[in-house]
Amino acid sequence: MANIAAKRIKREFKEIMKSEEVIGGSIKLGLVNENWTELKGEIAGPVDTPYEGGTFLLEIKVPETYPFNPPKIRFLTKIWHPNVSSVTGAICLDILKDQWAAALTLRTVLLSLQALLSAGEPNDPQDAVVAKQFRENPRLFTMTARHWTNVYAGGPNIVHECNSKVQRMLDMGIDEHQARVALSSYDWDLERATEQLFG
Repeated sequence: MANIAAKRIKREFKEIMKSEEVIGGSIKLGLVNENWTELKGEIAGPVDTPYEGGTFLLEIKVPETYPFNPPKIRFLTKIWHPNVSSVTGAICLDILKDQWAAALTLRTVLLSLQALLSAGEPNDPQDAVVAKQFRENPRLFTMTARHWTNVYAGGPNIVHECNSKVQRMLDMGIDEHQARVALSSYDWDLERATEQLFG
């Protein structure tokens, strides 16, 4: 790996470890296999959002051209959010693309991702199905996001309505995650979700 990138990451790492966000537990950063190009991040779901209480893991790949090019980041924890793919975890955030600047750091990026969870941007979506629900049915979006946070990110809020519908599909022999995606995508309409899977 290019020395500039490794040096910069080591320096940033030290800064992050001393930051109030790490001390307060809202963000974390760690190495994967003692390798400065592969990191794992963690952000806590922000208070007063459907993600509250959840812990979201991130895969961070740092290019050799860092800090002149942005790190490649995706969510490893499944999440229901208009700017994150519910399938791949890919993120739509301008600072990870054309608005990247060498002055930005991994700490700034983690905090920006946390801010993104507080304020989804449905007009620039990564996941069109989630964005549509976010715009057209905010109550249902919040319920779905809370349910996914509970199931995948260890969030404390159990959504019994969602759990019972997922269970009904499990009883039909459908894979749990497939059932959850179909139900979430079809606004928790059991009939439409089932039709889509057995179509």
